[in-house]
Amino acid sequence: MTTPVKLSDWQRVDDEECRQAAQVLEIVGKRWSSGILLAMARGADRFTAINTSVRDLTSRMLAVRLRELEHAGLVDRVVIPTMPVGVRYRLTAQGRDLLASLQPIAGYTHRWN
Repeated sequence: MTTPVKLSDWQRVDDEECRQAAQVLEIVGKRWSSGILLAMARGADRFTAINTSVRDLTSRMLAVRLRELEHAGLVDRVVIPTMPVGVRYRLTAQGRDLLASLQPIAGYTHRWN
C-alpha cells in the first residue's frame, strides 16, 4: 500500500510543474490512451493486436491516439522493411516511466471504486 502524499508536499510544486503535469494528464486522460498504453505494456505491438486488446476501440481512433502518443514521445512507431511493410509500436523509456507512475492511480481505483 502506498503512503498518502501530505498536502504540504504540494506547496513545493511551482506553476510550471503544474502546467507540465496538466499536459501529460491531458494526453493520458483522453479516451482510449491509457488502454492503448496498457495493451502495449502487456505485449501488444502491432496495430491489430492493440486494437483487439482495447474493447470498443475503432481502427480510426486507434490511429489518431497512436499518432498523439508518438508525438508526445510515449510511443515509437517502427517500420519493418518487409513485403508487405510491417509496423510495430513500442513504448519509449518515457512511456514506460509514465506507466509506472500510473500504478498508484490503478491502486486508488481498486480501493475506491
